[in-house]
Amino acid sequence: MERKTPLYDVHVAEGGKIVPFAGYLLPIQYASGVIREHMAVRQQAGLFDVSHMGEILFTGPTALDTLNHLLTNDYTDMPLGRVRYGVMCNPSGGVIDDLVVYKFGEQTYLVVVNASNREKDFAHMSANLLPDTKAEDISDKVAQLALQGPAAPQILAKLAAPEQIPQKYYTAAAHVGVGGIDCMVSRTGYTGELGYELYTAPENAAALWKMLREAGEEFGLIPCGLGARDTLRLEAAMPLYGHEMDETITPLEAGLDFGVKLGKSEFIGREALVSAGKPSRVRVGLTVTGRGILREHQSVFLNGTEIGATTSGTFAPYLNKAVAMALVSAGCAEVGTEVEVDVRGRRVPAVITPLPFYKRA
Repeated sequence: MERKTPLYDVHVAEGGKIVPFAGYLLPIQYASGVIREHMAVRQQAGLFDVSHMGEILFTGPTALDTLNHLLTNDYTDMPLGRVRYGVMCNPSGGVIDDLVVYKFGEQTYLVVVNASNREKDFAHMSANLLPDTKAEDISDKVAQLALQGPAAPQILAKLAAPEQIPQKYYTAAAHVGVGGIDCMVSRTGYTGELGYELYTAPENAAALWKMLREAGEEFGLIPCGLGARDTLRLEAAMPLYGHEMDETITPLEAGLDFGVKLGKSEFIGREALVSAGKPSRVRVGLTVTGRGILREHQSVFLNGTEIGATTSGTFAPYLNKAVAMALVSAGCAEVGTEVEVDVRGRRVPAVITPLPFYKRA
């Protein structure tokens, strides 16, 4: 039985096409359509319901040590109000999940995990806590909205005091009054665009959505669904759990080296990553040069030999071309290499392209 987010009735009223996703009923798109929603985020602004994401609160005198034990990144020097990416590995170095960590106190950290992995993540975290760390799954006590696009700062400035709004990427403020509603606001997102994620109590979600919609009307803000969220993240080459990474793929193979600190004395999966050495396969970008749209799980060939498979693929609306990400043999990953991808029995030409496909100017 799928759950409903606090904004379910709002999506129905807005004309959202509801589908099951990660255990929730969420809008895949609205009447405007995926391409219009995608372009709104690139050029004006879009509003997403991401209340399905999981939130886990770590507290206690050893909370920092526990996070450094569980995650690949190093949180030792993390200032208050900062956000830092991380990966949680199994002992063999495969990815259990990727996530972000918020520091709100020397003994208080909020970890945001992927919706589909919430229960699995919390079980793994709970089984590997150090003494004097408490982990609490507070997901059901949190609603999350994502305001994304170049007009996002102007929209939020109509509802919140400028000095309260986080200015730098990957920073957050624990208590911001947004139209009188208490929110945690972070300068983060999953679209490759400038934007914010706003966390509030579930009972405030509908009122917050309404205020943001009204404040954003003059800037072209529209509601956006899962379809645009996926095309935006893919265009920006942001990896998605279950596609570019899973428990059989390491963070180094997935190109997440920036979030892996092998210099740390220990974390779960470190020994496996070190002993494996340089990855034998790597994540690459593909741009279609023939006719066709690439999707996930399609074989990639170089000179007739299979060298890997696609992990995600779509038509990128802003770039106006078909792109994909793939895991391929490291020796065949040079930019400019011409390959072919098997699309339902037909070989479609493509070329290995630098990532990300799109980067905000």
